[in-house]
Amino acid sequence: MNNGFLPVSREDMEAAGIEQLDFVLVTGDAYVDHPSFAHAIISRVLEANGYRVGIIAQPDWKDDKSIAVLGEPRLGFLVSSGNMDSMVNHYSVSKKRRKTDAFTPGGVMGKRPDHATVVYSNLIRRSFRKKPIIIGGIEASLRRLAHYDYWSDSLKRSILLDSGADLLSYGMGERCIVEIADALAAGIAVQDITFIDGTVYKTKDLSGVYDAELLCSYEDLKADRINYAKSFYTQYCNTDPFSGKRLVEPYPNGIYVVQNPPQKPLTEAEMDRVYALPYQRTYHPSYEKEGGVPAIEEVKYSLISNRGCFGGCSFCALTFHQGRIIQTRSHESLLAEAEKFIWDKDFKGYIHDVGGPTANFRHPACEKQLTKGVCPKKQCLFPQPCKNLIADHSDYLALLRKLRALPKVKKVFIRSGIRFDYLLADKDDTFFKELVEHHVSGQLKVAPEHVSDAVLEKMGKPQNDVYRRFVQKYQTLNAKCGKNQFLVPYLMSSHPGSTMKEAVELAEYLRDLGYMPEQVQDFYPTPSTISTCMYYTGVDPRTMEKVYVPVNPHEKAMQRALIQYRNPQNYELVKEALIRAGRTDLIGFDKKCLIRPRPGRVFDGKKTSSGNTAPAGRKQTAVHTKKKTIRNVHKKAK
Repeated sequence: MNNGFLPVSREDMEAAGIEQLDFVLVTGDAYVDHPSFAHAIISRVLEANGYRVGIIAQPDWKDDKSIAVLGEPRLGFLVSSGNMDSMVNHYSVSKKRRKTDAFTPGGVMGKRPDHATVVYSNLIRRSFRKKPIIIGGIEASLRRLAHYDYWSDSLKRSILLDSGADLLSYGMGERCIVEIADALAAGIAVQDITFIDGTVYKTKDLSGVYDAELLCSYEDLKADRINYAKSFYTQYCNTDPFSGKRLVEPYPNGIYVVQNPPQKPLTEAEMDRVYALPYQRTYHPSYEKEGGVPAIEEVKYSLISNRGCFGGCSFCALTFHQGRIIQTRSHESLLAEAEKFIWDKDFKGYIHDVGGPTANFRHPACEKQLTKGVCPKKQCLFPQPCKNLIADHSDYLALLRKLRALPKVKKVFIRSGIRFDYLLADKDDTFFKELVEHHVSGQLKVAPEHVSDAVLEKMGKPQNDVYRRFVQKYQTLNAKCGKNQFLVPYLMSSHPGSTMKEAVELAEYLRDLGYMPEQVQDFYPTPSTISTCMYYTGVDPRTMEKVYVPVNPHEKAMQRALIQYRNPQNYELVKEALIRAGRTDLIGFDKKCLIRPRPGRVFDGKKTSSGNTAPAGRKQTAVHTKKKTIRNVHKKAK
């Protein structure tokens, strides 16, 4: 075995004295043996339970021999596209091919196929016709039932059918992958493994399926998008491991896809065991000559302290994948992991992150969640924090203090995102004060996403007033600490519910702050989110009310351009957007205007003279440096 890594070749198997592996895990990512990579966790969990696992990373999907380099496994193949959906990995929201892939040696693009889970599974099936194939990972998890595929603009059936796999493991998978392995090892045929939570299987016989809810058939979903909205919301309401029912989706020819309830959340002790496994914490040494794997740099000196998210943002798929119940690691586990890397020769004294999907969620939202589950039709923070919400940062604060006290540690940063409405709900400001004093690397990234309450409501985000209160408090605490730190707000354009009116409203807000974001995220309709359902169906599945959806690429470009209206390259798009929105009052020379008429053009019946075309009082380029831009935001927000 190569330097403690799992086998990736026959030579590795021979060195370890392995004649035949129990499982071969095929992944679209390079092999990185770090707990931030799903293939590392699943393979190490299986190894800890006595199974021999080998890794085939980024096989050549055009060559059948590439899938046979480790021979035929005794129990089956495990297949994942990698840490990202392969289509998101490959394409921007405008469907343009990305140039780099951080999960590939040297950052090279093109080492995995589109729809990688399907392609890899079909590749395996050609060579190993009867060997069980279990698919998992984010791509399989979010496509486990019929889903809208943005890249083909079509409704696709369950990935279980298109891949030809036997079983699908959804969610994080540690618990169910061991149950699957034990069942196969006990001699149970893969088609008879129908009883494990967190799995999806196909059948023609429903006689053994109980406590199930029948969804619309695939044919009915294709016939009427409203049927899909109803079916999706049923799925959304059954994502809880305590209250979720089995779901059955009928397909032609008497086939049914059955989704079992989600697996139960891991206990703290179970989480600790997962992260204590013998990860090498870096990429396989064979990648060294290619420059390594770029993705490791973001996580090498970071700590995953929690899973799950009760934030409930409509555009996020966490509810479908990790769930809404928070799962945490103990302080001892996190300190032990930190102790492993603080003595690394490249460690500069900075722990880059301590968090998860939402950094400041360190316990379930309320006491009942671990026994009765989450409320299926209510959110913990939206539209206002629930009266049962436990807003308490004391445990997270204690953890951060312990990490700060470790030798060689100069600073512990929080970069995975702070939920600011939850922070404000905590009546004790101690954590907020120490966040400002110790855990901000000059800039704190937060995600208000928009300023229009109409759009925020569709996003499942708090009203804009909540963000304003957060900004004011952040400024006050910075002043008290003698700090000059900034906020970097993430903003999203073209989300369902955003007409040109709301897009202009956002541009005016940014004008008043004197801020132009360097990056803007167009809404990306990825599988299994409420927002994607709105995008495809034109209705909010929670209320079945109609929603305006910007789908035209040109309109989306205009909405995006309005957020960066100072960029000269966006001038024509901004002008067109303002005319379309009936807001030509924002084209002129007043300080409230977004753009000026260009010289020699007709404006209000008069030909304009030469002069600056940027808004009054600003340079023509109007692109501020990051430092000046962010400083202006907070001077004007006071």
